Amino acid sequence: MAKIKITETVLRDSHQSLAATRMTTEQMVPILKALDNVGYHALEAWGGATFDSCLRFLNEDPWERLRTIRKNVKNTKLQMLFRGQNILGYRHYSDDVVQYFVQKSIANGIDIIRVFDALNDVRNLKTAIKATKKEKGHLQAALSYTTSPVHNNEFFADLACQLADMGADSICIKDMAGLLKPYDAYELVKTIKEKCNLPLELHTHYTTGLASMTILKAVEAGVDIIDTAIAPFAMGTSQPPTEPIVATLAGTPYDTGLDLDKLDVVSKYFTNLRNEYLASGLIDPAVLKVDVNALRYQVPGGMLSNLVSQLKQANQSDKLLEVLEEVPRVRADAGYPPLVTPTSQIVGTQAVLNVTLGERYKMVTKEFKGVVKGEYGKTPAPIAPEFIEKILGDEKPITTRPADALAPEMANLKKACAEYAIQDEDVLSYALFEQVAVKYFKHRKEELAEKEADAKALFVTKVEEE
Repeated sequence: MAKIKITETVLRDSHQSLAATRMTTEQMVPILKALDNVGYHALEAWGGATFDSCLRFLNEDPWERLRTIRKNVKNTKLQMLFRGQNILGYRHYSDDVVQYFVQKSIANGIDIIRVFDALNDVRNLKTAIKATKKEKGHLQAALSYTTSPVHNNEFFADLACQLADMGADSICIKDMAGLLKPYDAYELVKTIKEKCNLPLELHTHYTTGLASMTILKAVEAGVDIIDTAIAPFAMGTSQPPTEPIVATLAGTPYDTGLDLDKLDVVSKYFTNLRNEYLASGLIDPAVLKVDVNALRYQVPGGMLSNLVSQLKQANQSDKLLEVLEEVPRVRADAGYPPLVTPTSQIVGTQAVLNVTLGERYKMVTKEFKGVVKGEYGKTPAPIAPEFIEKILGDEKPITTRPADALAPEMANLKKACAEYAIQDEDVLSYALFEQVAVKYFKHRKEELAEKEADAKALFVTKVEEE
């Protein structure tokens, strides 16, 4: 039995889950030194939707955010979430873009890169794993947890062994919808630990109300690291709360060694921020409730809000229950993909179309067709040949690694982005979110021009005074 290590998610997943990833760098800075002082194993601080949100909604440079956090966090490892060949975007990128992104992430301050693929297709993780190892980063390979006729403990343990053979330094069970039940977690952790000797981390969400109990059983089964969020930004669709878990394990063989007084300093700061977010409507009380129905439909919190808004736009809000019941059927047709970005949105949107148009697959989205075709990788279960024919017609499915069909992109991206770039990393922002990045680059240029004009005016005034 060993001390349990804790990765704190408040700087990334917890505000992504509760407040649509709207926490600004300015709001983070005052508490960074206190977070660094707690003694966490790591701070999950970057990646996921933070990159998109910085550029799209906050007029911030995500790279500058990372550098700022690193400057203030001297003793704790910084961790990011990375979507394999998708990086942080919504399509597959060529290998040279993936390699350069990994290189720059580590150069700017990331220590641990948690890499996952929505389909658990290890071919989509190959380039990111190699690149991280080359840059001397810690590569944590994540298993996208789900339940289905083809997913069981042996499936995940074998997947963990495969990833270990590919060079992973640690393994993470990534339970994005809070589907992992306490006793199932105990058996899963035991099975993985028996087959794979790497450190094992558990990441789960409170959506179904099970997460704290799930963590406790995983700890008893031998998990090494757990993901939690400081209490004001915990629960609901976020992670289980840090402080009660630290208190629960205190004085046991699993004691985290963390000090509740130090955590209280962090908690008080984020309590004020949470109150601001609730007052402004940035945290919707709807995301704070427990919904055990997620076990039936496997719909993560972010996906549920998407379904609700799509139905609202179609003036068919009364069809939500029908759509929720259609989601598992669409998922079964598509080979049981785990419902995580981007497959959750793809399956959800197709379920909405099937219900609102009154006929299943009367209209098929480009993305759903892409899943059936193999553009996202190999599905966990084979898709029925007659269903493939129905969706693709005469088109042939892809059986190779999707990125093998992509030509190198970096040279063209550098040319296209040349007029805006003021740092090497700008080409990567442009690669992932072209239009959004250009809009941000223009805003940044105006801001810099204003600052320059102000500095000149101040200089002239001083000279005149002298």
